[in-house]
Amino acid sequence: MTRILLFGAAGQLGREITALAAERGLELTGFDHTALDISDPAAVARALEAGRPDALINAAAYTAVDKAESEPERAARINAFAPGLIAERCARYRTPLIHVSTDYVFDGTKPGAYVEGDSIAPLGVYGRTKAAGEAAVRAASERHVIVRTSWVYGVHGNNFLKTMLRLAGERDQLKVVADQRGCPTATRDLAEALLAAAEAAARGDARWGTYHFAGTGATTWHGFASAIVAAAAAHTGRRPQVAPITTADYPTPARRPRNSELASDLFHRTFGVRAAPWEERTRQVVDALLAAATADKSPAEAT
Repeated sequence: MTRILLFGAAGQLGREITALAAERGLELTGFDHTALDISDPAAVARALEAGRPDALINAAAYTAVDKAESEPERAARINAFAPGLIAERCARYRTPLIHVSTDYVFDGTKPGAYVEGDSIAPLGVYGRTKAAGEAAVRAASERHVIVRTSWVYGVHGNNFLKTMLRLAGERDQLKVVADQRGCPTATRDLAEALLAAAEAAARGDARWGTYHFAGTGATTWHGFASAIVAAAAAHTGRRPQVAPITTADYPTPARRPRNSELASDLFHRTFGVRAAPWEERTRQVVDALLAAATADKSPAEAT
């Protein structure tokens, strides 16, 4: 049985990986930030020594994109220093490392989808620290698979889809940026991809390197929000207007790439996993969340 060590187990992706590993009968040991400081060399070494995993998945990250602009040291410790440390410890134990990265390593100026060999040019602290983490992993361990992804959402944690659901229940109009493009990626699909890479690495079948994995198809944040609202309307009967706005209309501390579309063909050819169309997964996640919300209500509240 494949033994997998997971860092970042309490996050939206980590919880999905944990659930899917249980479904698959994989032996997974997960740590969240309260149980293990991934920037502590001794703690990382103890986890590897105790678990002796066949592969380690690092899904831990500092993901507060705007807050990173005012907390660069903290973002760098988690996103840049810690991955290098983890990779160095993995190399000592000859443990393959599956490390999650981001579309924010790109500046978004490319007209089409980004492929793995495209030059990186991060726009802000978050992207720069994630790029530095990638470089640290490559320098510390040959036996690595770096997986860049984008626009992650799912039933766990906080994400864009859940925010739109909440706002759609409160407002008659939502204003959403329509000039940024990307590939919404469901945590279910991303968990499938990461576990496939981990199992291939454990078997000795992995091709080491950097890959892209994202939802199939691309849209704008406005298009994504419109699909979320439409799926929710089937449950709630509410359909607020989704109004398009520009990036300039919604200023944020951190600059976002205008184009975050990632081509996932190399990952599919190598590991045999491709994400479902983002529209299909969006409907499924909305259905799951709203069905659960209805079930949680008392009979009187549900009528």
